[in-house]
Amino acid sequence: MKRVGNETDGSSISLHSGYLLVSGKMATSQKLTEHFLTCTICTEVFDKPCTLVCNHTFCRKCVVNYTKTRPEAISAKSLLCPFCSKMTKVSAPERPVEEWADDVKPSFVIQGLLDSFGPGSKDTTHCSYCKEEGETTPATSWCSVCDDALCELCIRVHRRIPSSRHHHVVDLSGETKVRVKRKVDDLQLGGIDVLYEGMLDLKAAPMLQDTINVLDLKATPVLQDTINVRVAGDTSGTYPTDVTVLVVNGTDIVVVTENNNHSMKSFYTRNKKQSHSRLSLSGGYPYGITKLKDNQVAVTVPGSRQIVTVQVNPDLVLLSTITTSKRYYGITSLTPSTLAAGSHSPPCVDILDMTGHVLKSVCPGQPSRYMLKNPLYLCTTRTGNILVSDWGSTCVVCLTPEGDEVFTYSPTGDTALKDPHGITSTSTGDILVTDYHLHRVLHLTESGQFVKNILTSQDGVQYPRGVCVGGRGRMYVCRPDSVKVFTCK
Repeated sequence: MKRVGNETDGSSISLHSGYLLVSGKMATSQKLTEHFLTCTICTEVFDKPCTLVCNHTFCRKCVVNYTKTRPEAISAKSLLCPFCSKMTKVSAPERPVEEWADDVKPSFVIQGLLDSFGPGSKDTTHCSYCKEEGETTPATSWCSVCDDALCELCIRVHRRIPSSRHHHVVDLSGETKVRVKRKVDDLQLGGIDVLYEGMLDLKAAPMLQDTINVLDLKATPVLQDTINVRVAGDTSGTYPTDVTVLVVNGTDIVVVTENNNHSMKSFYTRNKKQSHSRLSLSGGYPYGITKLKDNQVAVTVPGSRQIVTVQVNPDLVLLSTITTSKRYYGITSLTPSTLAAGSHSPPCVDILDMTGHVLKSVCPGQPSRYMLKNPLYLCTTRTGNILVSDWGSTCVVCLTPEGDEVFTYSPTGDTALKDPHGITSTSTGDILVTDYHLHRVLHLTESGQFVKNILTSQDGVQYPRGVCVGGRGRMYVCRPDSVKVFTCK
């Protein structure tokens, strides 16, 4: 498991489909801050965090001060991790030791959580409850469980409610930093298991873990359903490109991009009847799709150099249009505030904010070890890495958001790829990738090793494109005219 925060062993935290689960329970902002946004050296919220090569995160000043006490680290010109003792080479060892950590950036996961839930992410000047009523009452207290600022009147009400009377409340006139009372040696925290497929929404209803991406890959897939994607309003033959599944108010909603008819479509059951919604995107051909939060998705429209965000109610409603500098095809959500998208001109994977601004280009200039040519499909692994299905170089590449190669799957012989398209990762870390011209879906391990062809043309997956995994052990595969739904449990 990849260590993303300052954790050792024990309970785990999972991010998936808009939910943040800690040991099976919904996480409060207080737990999130104390357990995963806190430096375990100084026991305070991260100040200029940096993530070492071992994926442990500390304040820059803290890890530098610790390194200065270890002669072997100074001799090796490296920062030393207090937890695992792994060394991180510094980019400019000729500089003073105090500056060694300046170029070490936090992981995108940690930075995304800090941006959304760290100090200063919410208004503490005015009462959150009064603000909802259109009033601007000065806040005097902060509930770290509700993650809300309260005025004197609202805090009195807050303390009378049985469900909130025991919440931890901080006086805003005093010290507001969250301090963890336990010391480093007493920590019994777990690693972060990231299943990023959406943005965090801590106020949403919790989702049971046994309904999230449950897929028994040892079982034989059985065809459960075939969704005909041709609907009223289509003028051309259908060709679904990518697919994802959302659960909104307990209803499974299959959402596809259909570039032949310049549209997105959702399919669901309402009052025991099959229903659908169609959203025309006149600006170009929609291609890749990714979940943002429980009822929102982002879709690439490469023809018009756009990324659109769409709400799924389950009917489709266009929320925003983001203009980009490149034509992006594959797309995946990394953090609540960042996306990764693939372009083939030039070949690269870009990290974008939600305005379309490029924060970082991963693999620019086709480095020889990657040789990305056409990154058509992307997804995020449970550890926050980026899986790239590259049609041009017939390979699957796993990259960290910082641009480091984890593995490249490019074998020869019977397990070679001919035309890789859709790709997804399960909650157990397993990888599924479709091969368009070989009419199959491959199963790879989390480390990129071939396991088997889980689906072939005999299972009815001729010319497969997008693939995703939904709840209750279901796998969805795009075909030229339909979406095949398989159960594996």
